Amino acid sequence: MARLEKWLIVLIALHSVGVGVMLMVFPGWALRFAGWGDADPMFFPRQGGVFHVVVAVGYLIEYFRYRGVLLLVAAKGIALVFLLTVSLLTQVPWAVPFCGITDGLMGLVAWFVHSRVKRARVPEAA
Repeated sequence: MARLEKWLIVLIALHSVGVGVMLMVFPGWALRFAGWGDADPMFFPRQGGVFHVVVAVGYLIEYFRYRGVLLLVAAKGIALVFLLTVSLLTQVPWAVPFCGITDGLMGLVAWFVHSRVKRARVPEAA
């Protein structure tokens, strides 16, 4: 299960890096793909891309240095609440609720796997 956890964290981080790179390098295409029009200036989509990369690096540092997933679970949980709330209160493109649900699922799976790995590491009391 620990091996699964390692790959899960790496894949979630790679997903965030991929989103970040798309927003930084191809912001117009990324916005159109998600259902928005172009943004002017492109600074804010690119800033969102940098944010995704920074958070992904945080996931990896926390996991490989401390074997923790708190930042990942918190970020994905906050994204779930924010994106679904915005989707309920305003009209948004398809990508907003989709990303909310997928972020929530990533966080939930990471939390579940981590809790199983953590439980397996703790020896039972005699």
